[in-house]
Order: sequence, then C-alpha cells, then structure tokens
Amino acid sequence: MKDKSPSQIGKKVLEEERNALQKTLSALDNNFDKAVELILNTKGKVVVTGMGKSGLVGKKIAATLASTGTPSFFLHPAEAIHGDLGMISKEDIVLAISNSGETPELLAIIPTIKRWGNKVISITNNKNSTLAKESDIHLYLNIEREACPLNLAPTSSSTATLALGDALAVALLEMRGFTAEDFARFHPGGSLGRKLMRVSEIMHRGEELPVVHPETELKETVIVMSEKGFGAALIINKDGDLTGIITDGDLRRFIKKGGSIDRSLTEEAMTVNPKYINKDILVVEALEIMERYNITVLPVVEDKKPVGLVHLHDILKSGVI
Repeated sequence: MKDKSPSQIGKKVLEEERNALQKTLSALDNNFDKAVELILNTKGKVVVTGMGKSGLVGKKIAATLASTGTPSFFLHPAEAIHGDLGMISKEDIVLAISNSGETPELLAIIPTIKRWGNKVISITNNKNSTLAKESDIHLYLNIEREACPLNLAPTSSSTATLALGDALAVALLEMRGFTAEDFARFHPGGSLGRKLMRVSEIMHRGEELPVVHPETELKETVIVMSEKGFGAALIINKDGDLTGIITDGDLRRFIKKGGSIDRSLTEEAMTVNPKYINKDILVVEALEIMERYNITVLPVVEDKKPVGLVHLHDILKSGVI
C-alpha cells in the first residue's frame, strides 16, 4: 500500500469495515431474538467479559447497555479467575466476547459459570469454537478478514462486535419502551439531561411569586414587581385564578398612552389572558414559547391558579442552551 495516499488507505479500511458489517447483518438470525428475550426476562445483570480488544469493546457494550435500561457491568476474565467471579450473582447473564472463541482466560471461567446455572451468550467469529459450543446462545460475526492488510490487527471484527452490541442495546431499549426521559435519568450531568429538564425543576414558587389583584393600586404593584425582581407581576382574581400579567413592557406602554402610575389600578395596565405553561413541560419548550411570543416571563399554572413563574434568566442559568 506504499503507493497509496493515507486517505486512500483510510477509505479502503472504511470500505472493508462497511462490508464486514454487511456480512454480520446477513448472519443475524433468531439467536439474536433469543438473546434479547433472555436478557429481557432476567432479574439480574448482563455481565460482559472479554480479553484484549474484545475486552475493550466489551466495556463499551456494557456501558451502552447500562445507560439504556439494561443493568450491566464489565468483568475482566483474568481477574475473574482470581476471585472476581464472586461479582456474578445467580440471576446474571454472561455475555462473553472472543473473536476466535478460544480465548484461554474465557474458557477457564465458563465451566464454573455454567455450573452455577448462569446462562451464557457469546459473540465469536467461529461457529465451531469451544466458546460457541459451550454457550446457550451464540451470535456469529461472520467476518472473512480484518481490514488490517496483514489480517492480524482486530479491526473489522472489533467494529462488527461493537455494532452487534449496539444492536442488542437498542433492541432491548425498544422492547422495554425506554424513553429519552429514562435516558436522561442516567445522564443527569450531561447535556441531554439538561435538555430534558422540566419547568418544575427551575421555576420560582411560593413566597417568591409576585402576586397582586386587578384592583391593586398600580403604584403598589410596581413596588411588588421591584421587590420580587422578575420585572413582572401575576394578577389573580378573588378565587386565586390567574387573570392577567403585568410586565415592565406593559408599564412603559401604559405610560406612553398617557396612563398614570399614581392614579391607576393594576387592571388598567395589565395584559389579560397571558401565555402560561404547566410545570411538567420541558424547559426547552418553555424557551420556544418565549421566543415565539417575544416574552421573558411565563406563569406556571395548575387548575387555573399560578403555582410558579419562569424567567428567561432562569432558563439561561439552567444550561439547557
């Protein structure tokens, strides 16, 4: 390949790995269905194990399973034979990964695992390997050669194994009805977790709310607005229902039309039937409403009564954008 440019070599590798994935796809059969069903019905965890590159891929598969609703962890087979087998409980399923299916460290622990009664799912590139034969369910990679020109370095096989692990995780995710909200629960510190934040998590409530009545003198309402610091006040009737809102913008427009803050009531300057939201919508949805109507404050209403308030500054501080 010395007469080829790096990009040509790179394209060749990607083409070969793409072809390898097609081979794995063609080999996918009802064993995959059985593996998914077995995992779905277990009360335990999926214990992923493998050596070398298979182990590295296995760590990623375990992490993907765990983050998509299937409890899972990685067990190093070399450590397992020196005591870490105790991490496996009787309800767990073992997912063993080996390209050859003859990895000594894996074969050393499989008899004990099976003696305990744990089910074994294997991923190999050899249907007739010892690991494949000793497994309850075998998933076949069907890779003819590695993308490495020497056909030695795990390339196509590791890519196919990773993709097959993703296929398992996604199939389980869909079968469980796993949602974006569920995903966010496992990623509270990530950007997705922030984007799936609910209004109830950032809204102001209780004594923080600037609440007045329509008949409240406007000058008193201005004081409430100033004290609460939101640039707005929520207007409620005698039953406590939200009937309007008044903002700094409403005050400016009222004064521009000749209105007097000292001699007017709040109802003369307020906006009736204001936009509002409920506490369970996403913060990003609240932001969309603010942008659509060019407003910076949204009341949060439940059974017609204001239970909270969200300001644009709250959304900015939440980190959803």
